[in-house]
Amino acid sequence: MGRSADIVRNTKETKIQLKLDLDGSGNAKVNTGIGFFDHMLTSFARHGFFDLELDVIGDLDVDTHHTIEDTGIVLGTAIKEALGDKQSIRRYGNMILPMDDALILCAIDLSGRPYLGYDVSLSAERVGDFETEMCKEFFYALSYAGEMNIHIKKLAGENNHHILEGTFKAFAKALSEAVLRDLRITGVLSTKGIL
Repeated sequence: MGRSADIVRNTKETKIQLKLDLDGSGNAKVNTGIGFFDHMLTSFARHGFFDLELDVIGDLDVDTHHTIEDTGIVLGTAIKEALGDKQSIRRYGNMILPMDDALILCAIDLSGRPYLGYDVSLSAERVGDFETEMCKEFFYALSYAGEMNIHIKKLAGENNHHILEGTFKAFAKALSEAVLRDLRITGVLSTKGIL
């Protein structure tokens, strides 16, 4: 049975429709109105082998904050819903990903307990039309809505485009590992018996 979710979230600030298949092949159709953010989410889907359809109408006349943060909320919710009871998943995933001059570490625990550790310094306020400080807000919203523990750390890097893209790709690869089913795991990988 496929592990997928279809989420709709409408507020006075954003209208979001998202479809996610954790067992996909990396296909993405993304439109957030923020070109660089679209590129990051498309990279997330491609490198995680997730199928993602996302359409966002946000109050970009204000700024990018609500669009990016609310997308994190909806994506986190979709991951949580698609995982269901988390039977037989590996739970943990990690990646140290090189992106030219950038080297990014990402580690994930699908523990049911939200936490974001984020140590990614950037030297530019924007990359394209993406406000770089919003990268942390995106992953914070995602970690709490998805009830997952995420640590992201920049080990090296100067080019802001490479750092941000490496961050999204490292997250994709770590999540792809964490959601994999392992036949050795009966139930869930926890001494508590629940995640």
